[in-house]
Amino acid sequence: MTRSTILAATTAIVALTASQAQAAGYYLQEQSVRGAGRAYSGEVADQGVSSLWWNPAAIARSPREIYGGLHAVFVDAKVTNQGSTITYPGGTTIPVQGEPRAFNPIQNGVAPNFAIATPIGDHFALGLSVAAPFNFTTEYRGNSWARYDALTSRLTTADIQLTGAMQVTDWLDVGLGVSAQHTEAKLQTAYPNLSPALPDGVSQLSGDGWDFGWSAGAQAHLGKVSLGASYRAKIEHDLDGRVLVAGLLGPLAPANRDIDGSAAFATPWVATLGARWRATDKLTLDAQVQRIGWSEFKAIDVKFAGGGGETLFQGYKDTTSGGVGLDYAVNDRLTLRTGVQYDPTPTPDDARTTRVPDGDRWLYSAGATAQVTGSLKLDAALTYIDFASSDVLHETTFYEGTPAATTTRLRGEVQGQGYVLSLGLRKTF
Repeated sequence: MTRSTILAATTAIVALTASQAQAAGYYLQEQSVRGAGRAYSGEVADQGVSSLWWNPAAIARSPREIYGGLHAVFVDAKVTNQGSTITYPGGTTIPVQGEPRAFNPIQNGVAPNFAIATPIGDHFALGLSVAAPFNFTTEYRGNSWARYDALTSRLTTADIQLTGAMQVTDWLDVGLGVSAQHTEAKLQTAYPNLSPALPDGVSQLSGDGWDFGWSAGAQAHLGKVSLGASYRAKIEHDLDGRVLVAGLLGPLAPANRDIDGSAAFATPWVATLGARWRATDKLTLDAQVQRIGWSEFKAIDVKFAGGGGETLFQGYKDTTSGGVGLDYAVNDRLTLRTGVQYDPTPTPDDARTTRVPDGDRWLYSAGATAQVTGSLKLDAALTYIDFASSDVLHETTFYEGTPAATTTRLRGEVQGQGYVLSLGLRKTF
């Protein structure tokens, strides 16, 4: 197999890690049903186990509590060809053949989360949370115009975090979390043979790995105002797996094989600042800003079985997202919420792919909490995601550095919208 063939497959699976439908880039916000109801506008300053993802200090003053939530994600998207071409050896350039539109390539799915916490004495608390921060599947048909960039893409993660929190004074809390994160990924991409009359080959890459990170935060409770700040560190990821290439014909046939491969990259750090103001006995106003260090995703270090490798530089940029919302206590048994958030994409406009059909988006949310019993609360939320139209601009050279070099230049448009239905339970005991 040529090194460029392995490189293209390994690079594509890491690129998959930079995509999902619920937040710009690959940062999945659906970690709290209560938070979903106000578009995640006050979580870093709120208390309880359902705010653990945003701030490990959130459990410092909480009672013994357990939380479980599910977020059902429905995405309606269209990816349309806008003049993509393929150039074969010898310089012959023709339009990319196949279905010109892909409908709903982003698959619907469910994102779960769980957390539990307990006080330890009068000033300390311990918590354990499980989240799926990156969870994404896309599928294109075998004759789609996007096939040379993406066929099947699947990413699942599980983040297990152990948290310790402390009441430092009567108004200040601090917390620290340590995470173990498991990542699994699978990718399929079509590879062109040397003539448009021949069927495509296919590349499949699967990989997984455990990696570790940390987070820290603080909360200040100042009368009717609560302030929160947190920092979630980047995680250095290493995926080990296998690359399978099949269906290449003629001079390309020696590239059909099954080998080991790996890729290393970093997820971004996330700095969050927020506040909650109890304006009246019933109304609480929320605001939150996140600075996401996407520039940490600056390079992908690829290694091949038997030696060799290459560093691939990326063009991601740091972003700032922000949201505002409110909680309104109708009575002792019912609280209503709403919120709005703007979340810009970190992906470069001049290098967007069909595998990462990302764009700026607005989130509009509404939710409620019902007190079912004295110790049990039911949370529900509905979020509408308005995706800005974005352009696909992606170029790939297959078999680069050989006489068989074949280049695809994909040009397209992405349009879509999404809906997230969230349900969760919180119980004190």
